[in-house]
Amino acid sequence: MSFRRIRSLVRKEIMQVMRDPSSIAIALVLPVFLILLFGYALSLDVKEAPIALVLEKPTPRSTNLAGAFMLSDSFRVTTVTSMKEAEDLMRNREVDGIVRLSRETARRMGSGGAQIQVIVHGVDANRARIIEGYVQGVVASWLGGRTQTSGGAVRIQSRMWFNESVDSHYFLVPGLVVLIMTLTGALLTALVMAREWERGTLESLFVTPVRAGEILIGKTVPYFLLGMAGLLLTAGAGRYLFHVPLRGSLLLVVGVSMLYLMVALGLGLLISSATRNQFVASQIALIATFLPALFLSGFIFDLASVPTAVRVVSYLLPARYYVSALQTLFLAGDVWTIVLADSAALLIMAVSLFSLTLRKTRKRLD
Repeated sequence: MSFRRIRSLVRKEIMQVMRDPSSIAIALVLPVFLILLFGYALSLDVKEAPIALVLEKPTPRSTNLAGAFMLSDSFRVTTVTSMKEAEDLMRNREVDGIVRLSRETARRMGSGGAQIQVIVHGVDANRARIIEGYVQGVVASWLGGRTQTSGGAVRIQSRMWFNESVDSHYFLVPGLVVLIMTLTGALLTALVMAREWERGTLESLFVTPVRAGEILIGKTVPYFLLGMAGLLLTAGAGRYLFHVPLRGSLLLVVGVSMLYLMVALGLGLLISSATRNQFVASQIALIATFLPALFLSGFIFDLASVPTAVRVVSYLLPARYYVSALQTLFLAGDVWTIVLADSAALLIMAVSLFSLTLRKTRKRLD
């Protein structure tokens, strides 16, 4: 063992690290980014949950209870006068819960035995339970502030929509599909062009009549088929092993998945074409695709409860639209207002990414 040789090798490796910005980014920037993200931007708490308050026949007591919901920091209340309006808001995912103060409820508030109907969007079982608890807390607090002569007890009748058994698999399986499609589409394809540049095989292709667009199609098709196979395996396992329902059209699920896979493939090819290095391409793909799909898509963390700046950034991420579309198709059915909007966003992203990749992939070596 020679201390002199070891010192020389250590010095050489330190110089190599200093020349490689990706190593410094992984060692120093990524931990700081994750700490700030988890500490300030992401939260498992439910804040300002959007609910529809159905006030069919206003009375002094029912209006007073409605005011308790409006003044609560836990809710963002939309007041409607009919159950149909509230149900439409719930199906379009504009609200996460419905609190119904019916005519019968308003009439019995003075004599006792009044019932309040509460319907909660149950796709995310944990969030649904929290919202249900918040409703019970508001009603209990309102009752506690009333005098004994103000009426009898009020009972809450709760229901879960789209996830009656409150099974977390209903929420996790669609999100798992998103992660698998992201890994297959972006992470694997990010290595394709970079590997060709490292091995020098692209130089041989450049002297042939093949065009840049044909190269991209040839690189894309195998991974597109691989991603669709992963979709079928994951969706089939969720349906037959975990009994997650598919209430929407299977063709729509496949169509939306194809759009998202094209976005992921385009992003992976763009990264690999720009970096020309497998290691750097894989790290950029991990940070730019997989981590946002996990943290900022609405799969784990409720985007309605994160800071506004983070919520605005999430609108630039394709995984957000894919998670929304899959959860809707699996659990709520063919809600066209949501599916069409998400599909349009994915289509625009796919066309933009492939256009950029085609411009970046030129038949020259500089």
